[in-house]
Amino acid sequence: MEISATQIETYQRDGALVLRGAFSGWVERLREGFEQNLASPGPFAIENVRSGESGRFFEDYCNWQRIPAFAAFMRESPAAAIAGQLMRSQAAQVFHEHILVKEPGTAKPTPWHQDLPYYCVDGWQTASYWIPLDPVTTANTLRVVLGSHRWPRLVRPKRWASNDNFYAGDDAFMEMPDVEDGSHRILTPELEPGDAVVFDFRTVHGAAGNTGTGRRRAFSARFLGDDVRYIARPGRTSPPFPGIGLADGERMREDWFPVVWRATQ
Repeated sequence: MEISATQIETYQRDGALVLRGAFSGWVERLREGFEQNLASPGPFAIENVRSGESGRFFEDYCNWQRIPAFAAFMRESPAAAIAGQLMRSQAAQVFHEHILVKEPGTAKPTPWHQDLPYYCVDGWQTASYWIPLDPVTTANTLRVVLGSHRWPRLVRPKRWASNDNFYAGDDAFMEMPDVEDGSHRILTPELEPGDAVVFDFRTVHGAAGNTGTGRRRAFSARFLGDDVRYIARPGRTSPPFPGIGLADGERMREDWFPVVWRATQ
């Protein structure tokens, strides 16, 4: 897929970009990977719907090395090359993948948040894909606050199920402002399977529940660029990456986070 200078400028300015049909050839394979993941969840799997709430909101991550469909996507799809260009990076490293499933009748939303505060990385060259495997409407699509990747402070991370603070003693973060007050540009695209929204780890995003009659499955793939470095957060990160063995400011180790694309010299 050719990425234009205009698309790169849009990504840099808005912190997000819609890609139509970019991964249509991968939909069936990713669906197969979902079924394998759902049948055999990994150690970090989370059920976000609590007792008394309707539906099911399931997520899991860091399974790409054991699920062939996910490994193939991370290494062989155009995702890394597109991310590298949009990030204006000379290389793209795998960070991790993430699946999200909202069954019909799930009222629980995905709250507004930035991804970066949950992660053990810091840097400006980042890219995360949200790829629906089912048609989504403006009612249950990903919602993205354009330009929020340039806010001067990171937003305090919360636990999705309980809304508790993710870290103790997290005074470095600000509270989420009211992004629905009419003063922010919010992207709410209708998407077909294989379309994608790609966005910066700092970009604020969320999603409504799934009150429709069909499942809403979304696959996320996350990549790191040249300037990304390890950072120790004030608590267990998500994903936690136990035993990573890095100090603040070190490059992410390539045996865990392989480089899967390099720019042509």
